[in-house]
Amino acid sequence: MNNEAPSPKTALIIGAGPAGLMAADVLSARGHKVVVAESKPSVARKLLMAGKSGLNLTKDEPLDQFLDSYGEARSVLQPIVSAFGPPEVQAWAESLDQEVFTGSTGRVFPKAMKASPLLRNWLGKLAQQGVEVKTRHRWVGMKDGYVFETPDGRLTMKADAVVLACGGSSWARLGSDGAWMDFVDLPIAPIKPTNMGFDVAWSTHMEKYFGTPVKGVRLMAGPQESRGEFVISKTGIEGGGVYELSRFIRDGETLQIDLLPDMTIENIRKRMEIPRGKASLSNHLRKTLKLDPVKQALLMEFGRPLPSDLAPMLKALPISLRGPRSLDQAISTAGGLPFDVLDENLMVRTQPGVFAAGEMLDWEAPTGGYLLTACLATGRWAGLRAAEWLSA
Repeated sequence: MNNEAPSPKTALIIGAGPAGLMAADVLSARGHKVVVAESKPSVARKLLMAGKSGLNLTKDEPLDQFLDSYGEARSVLQPIVSAFGPPEVQAWAESLDQEVFTGSTGRVFPKAMKASPLLRNWLGKLAQQGVEVKTRHRWVGMKDGYVFETPDGRLTMKADAVVLACGGSSWARLGSDGAWMDFVDLPIAPIKPTNMGFDVAWSTHMEKYFGTPVKGVRLMAGPQESRGEFVISKTGIEGGGVYELSRFIRDGETLQIDLLPDMTIENIRKRMEIPRGKASLSNHLRKTLKLDPVKQALLMEFGRPLPSDLAPMLKALPISLRGPRSLDQAISTAGGLPFDVLDENLMVRTQPGVFAAGEMLDWEAPTGGYLLTACLATGRWAGLRAAEWLSA
């Protein structure tokens, strides 16, 4: 079955994640007919998954500091995120009847913590604005339009403006499988995992610590450091503290852990000079430095043979890693459509009227609200510019 659906002054959004839904929101609010095509049976699956552990919407911090988290993409994203940054994201959530609060680290969450109430209210708003969402519509190519596999067969759709919001290449079961890269006929920056855990070849003595969180540490990799915690798993390490450094570790920097971040080397040495007597090294470390069992286990795992002066190692314990987790196990990905194939409106230079947004663009950021904020901001930016294109 091959149907063609010409639709004057229609915007087609491909992908119903945060970026695609935000593009649909601003386009429909300006009176344009909007069709959203989503490959999965339901929308925003990755957003819902992220919300299971508390939906981190954004981070309440100065804009310059916030923008620094985007690394090399900072200059491109600056006008986009400046127009829809932490204050605007919070106001947007509250406009959907989701009261927010800021945690001790500056991370902003809806009071409901989950993503489902926000998404439900957002979809209700989009329905009122006339947005048509077509699920189980998988984009499979281009031939006289945008070709989709649907439950009713193959369908070709045309539109006056298109926003591509196809996601990255992680968590394929939730819809971000990167299949779009096979047929967009555009340059693609290599896809790399980011915000992921790392594999470790643990010795048997670490087995009893699998699942144990490591708190009160400072992690360092190259120019970046984190005071976040992480978890020891059966296959390695994972968690917010590791995710913040993941791109630097992935690119070759050594991960080091400061097991006593609130003590100086001199202070550690002074305490270690207390006579040990008949106490074991483990008890001596526990009594003099309050070094808990999991930190001691990490010291023994990666520090042997132990030097006579333990203080420098306690402040910068090098961690031996086998490598990053697989692409599909990463929270997000770097790579995708390079910004140089897009103009300042996020429109594809060689395809007038086609815009791109979200994680399919070549940028990366740590978890902590930066990912979601940039997806929403680029979706809004592309949607507004598409609306201007339709009205021109």
